[in-house]
Amino acid sequence: MSVKHARSTAGERRSGPIGYGVDVVRGALIGTAETVPGVSGGTIALMTGVYETVLTSAGHLLSGVRIAVSDIVRGRGVDRARPDLSRVAWKVLIPLAIGMVAALLVMSHFMEQWVDEYPVQMRALFFGLVLASLWVPASMAAQARSPRHDRDGWHLGDYGVALVSAVGAAIIVSLPPSHVEATPVVIVVAAAIAVSALVLPGLSGSFLLLTFGLYEPTLAAVNDRDLGYLGLFAVGALIGLASIVKLLQWLLENRRRVTLVVLTGIMAGSLRALWPWQDDDRGLLAPGDHLGISVVLFLVGFGVVAAGIVLERRITGEPIGEALDPTLEHAATHEHATGAESARVEGGPGSGGVAQGPGEAGRRPGDENL
Repeated sequence: MSVKHARSTAGERRSGPIGYGVDVVRGALIGTAETVPGVSGGTIALMTGVYETVLTSAGHLLSGVRIAVSDIVRGRGVDRARPDLSRVAWKVLIPLAIGMVAALLVMSHFMEQWVDEYPVQMRALFFGLVLASLWVPASMAAQARSPRHDRDGWHLGDYGVALVSAVGAAIIVSLPPSHVEATPVVIVVAAAIAVSALVLPGLSGSFLLLTFGLYEPTLAAVNDRDLGYLGLFAVGALIGLASIVKLLQWLLENRRRVTLVVLTGIMAGSLRALWPWQDDDRGLLAPGDHLGISVVLFLVGFGVVAAGIVLERRITGEPIGEALDPTLEHAATHEHATGAESARVEGGPGSGGVAQGPGEAGRRPGDENL
């Protein structure tokens, strides 16, 4: 896909009140997912096309904060941090955060009740959602090139990596829930691990909290506005983000194909946690109660995501990995600025050259005959 077209499609989605409203809704979907054990906010972020933007922006934000704090004594921290902070996609991140926080505050109460009263039906709905969502990272991995794979499509080694990742994720999500005392150390450690799962599509932070026995205490803290508990949780969350965001950012930039294959496997393995019929220790059971409504909800969840993917493809005419990636807007802007700067330098005083536009800079002799 050309950078020019990327700028037109992604830029249009990002401009104006409608674009901000869409991002608020995306944030609300991510926040809602994080209140449901077994459903990954990272999966929703990937499915709605903001995953890499959030990950990259979070990496720059963490770097900027670290630089600002480390050099605050000499008063140069803010100036040194400005390059990183300027690369944060604030116009995307702020609406996402508004929607996410609002959804967490509102849906934490309802989800606690719905998951408790209708566990089979809720898991069936989200099983369909996540199963259909597998197409997103799988297609993005198929389009990603690497030194060993210079053509589109999955290869034999990709299936092996995805299988190992799926088995590992399935083992993790099959661990029975535990009950531990919510001491400050336990809260911080659990929050760090759970928030790390937030940026890994397929792993649910709420599910891991449930495994640690802290899901209900955390929901209660949100509903009761327990600032002490929430403060400890925030400290753990920052530790978790600082530990994993930079690593994932580097992997997506330098090992994009294998990273997307692994994420696809993790999402597939996590479906084990969403099988509708389970016992109290997460053992799988044969289909039983509420079979009819569960099948309907599964089809609804699957159909909603599948329809969204098909609609996005028809509207943009682009493969799903490109059509959903808002980072292309920033890449296009950067390339446009780079081209303009090159033209200015080549056409500057004393250069003996003629100023060229971005589309002409780099044109080779003879290209005019093509």
